[in-house]
Amino acid sequence: MAGKKVKSPRKLERHFKGVSNHRRIQIILFIARNPGVIQEDIIEELKGNQKTISEHIRRLVIAGLVEKMYEGRALHHNLTPYGKIFVDFIISFSHMTASDD
Repeated sequence: MAGKKVKSPRKLERHFKGVSNHRRIQIILFIARNPGVIQEDIIEELKGNQKTISEHIRRLVIAGLVEKMYEGRALHHNLTPYGKIFVDFIISFSHMTASDD
């Protein structure tokens, strides 16, 4: 790891807390499949409550996994580089079988 800065355990904890809820995992995977998606589309896809989905997105932003970007009046959501790493981890982990434990 020469030349690469290692994240502190506290910063790692922040990222892991970001995906410590099944709904947030659904959201981050949906954003990965639909870059630039708006919140209304996330709500429709997950059949969720606006206030709840908004709070989950806020937590993903705080965790440094999702970023918000305004384009005119529309608010788009994309994964950060760390968000992409976590999506890869989630996908890899979810494909493990019970015999891999």
